[in-house]
Amino acid sequence: MEKAVDSSQKKGLLNKALDLVERVGNKLPDPAILFFYLLLFIWVLSAVLSPFDFGEVHPMTGNSLNVQNLLTGTQLAAFLANMVNTFVLFAPLGIVLVAMLGVGVAEHSGWIDAGLKKLLNFTPKQLLTPMLILIAIVSHTAADAGYVLVIPLGGVIFYAAGRHPLAGIAAAFAGVSGGFSANFIPSAIDPLIMSFTLEAARILDPDINLNPLNNWYFTSASTLLIVLVGWWITDKIVEPRLNKVKVDGDEDQMPKMEKVTSRESKAFWMGFLAMVLGIIGLFLWAYPEDSALRGPGMVNPEEQSLTSFHAPLMKAIVPLIFILLLIPGLVFGFVSGRYKSSGDLIQSMKKSMESMGYYIVMAFFVALFIDAFSRSNIGLLIAIKGANFLQALELPGQITFVGIVVLSAFVNLMVGSASAKWALIAPIFVPMLMQLGISPDLTQAAYRVGDSVSNIITPLLPYFPLVVVFGQRYVKGMGIGTLISMMLPYSVIFLITWTVFLLVYWWLGIPLSFEANYVYPAQ
Repeated sequence: MEKAVDSSQKKGLLNKALDLVERVGNKLPDPAILFFYLLLFIWVLSAVLSPFDFGEVHPMTGNSLNVQNLLTGTQLAAFLANMVNTFVLFAPLGIVLVAMLGVGVAEHSGWIDAGLKKLLNFTPKQLLTPMLILIAIVSHTAADAGYVLVIPLGGVIFYAAGRHPLAGIAAAFAGVSGGFSANFIPSAIDPLIMSFTLEAARILDPDINLNPLNNWYFTSASTLLIVLVGWWITDKIVEPRLNKVKVDGDEDQMPKMEKVTSRESKAFWMGFLAMVLGIIGLFLWAYPEDSALRGPGMVNPEEQSLTSFHAPLMKAIVPLIFILLLIPGLVFGFVSGRYKSSGDLIQSMKKSMESMGYYIVMAFFVALFIDAFSRSNIGLLIAIKGANFLQALELPGQITFVGIVVLSAFVNLMVGSASAKWALIAPIFVPMLMQLGISPDLTQAAYRVGDSVSNIITPLLPYFPLVVVFGQRYVKGMGIGTLISMMLPYSVIFLITWTVFLLVYWWLGIPLSFEANYVYPAQ
């Protein structure tokens, strides 16, 4: 009985802490205005810090690393001159809008709705959470598609099943972003990250070579961990707390639960068949060794690779998602009778873009802030200072290893790009741990854990405002504080369990991947 009381008290304290995070976060200005204020703050901070010499050099160029004053006449003129390009070339903007055109047709024609209803007919409500998180993890293979496809579907699936839609959005966001480095299907990010690890390792050993998939076994095993832990967090912590949050969104933006008619069922399967045929056609196009969709291999440029970061297939992921969702939506619309003319198709796209209006406004200010933060060098300086501090402590290998995970998670709050961040700190971490007998493969695994777990609690993540918009479909008052308080349990528990998992994985000696090692030099 006493244990039950203690458990209840702990649960009450956790809810109070998360409620406090939500209240404080939601008292912040509108996200768009918040990023405008942050832009002004970075300008002022850059001017204050620019006169100081911090004694650091850029690890990639060897040049002195100083804070750039953004309040000079030259910098302000450049800011105005480049404002349009900064916004238009903001990477997530095009990805989101193009993908949402296809999603809009598949959603508003009714194809997604019919598919979800069929899915709910044979999937137990209790297994929706792990299934959703697994789908979210697999979506990493398609670059950033999970943000614009799986996360909103999380809300749709949970709401259609009579569960709280924000819990579905949280679970999907946790899988897509919090579990970013967990996937049993290789993707373009794997060889890209490895390329920076290799260059850093060659600082100490010019003849070393690494496999492009040097963490594949570990990331595959991590998939099971993230699914199980994310399932427990969603069902035991996040969703019970959300039961008090009223769903008050616009009814026309939320899925209905009418029964699927025989005509709609026929239309769904015809749309599904059309999509499968499209995928088969894509496979037949990509399979030949001389396919135009292949790019040079990351290790051997003579090899034609489909997973190379520079492969046309990888670069075309978002347009392919647009096409592969447009096709079944179009077929469903006409076969079911929902579409009478091509004008109905355009109306579906229009509705999808109307729901993105608020995101476009936020994206404008987010793009300007991230660009200013990058040009100021403040984030880079923090990353280098943190890495140097960890190196100066001269701690034992395992403790330093945990420190890298924690530092990577902290730096990730300010420097979003996984590859850019690793390009900066790999030249410090990798050679440092090689001198302690720890392989570059293992150091990279530690970085990837830390790089993933804090994605879901930083408003600097380019897709963070988009997730807020998805949530506002169901809860009009949702703000940054609501989202952070939902995702904080995932972030903290993922950090602890994933770090312990990697340490145990290391202790047991389970291979990180083929041709990967734990120790340096390799034995």
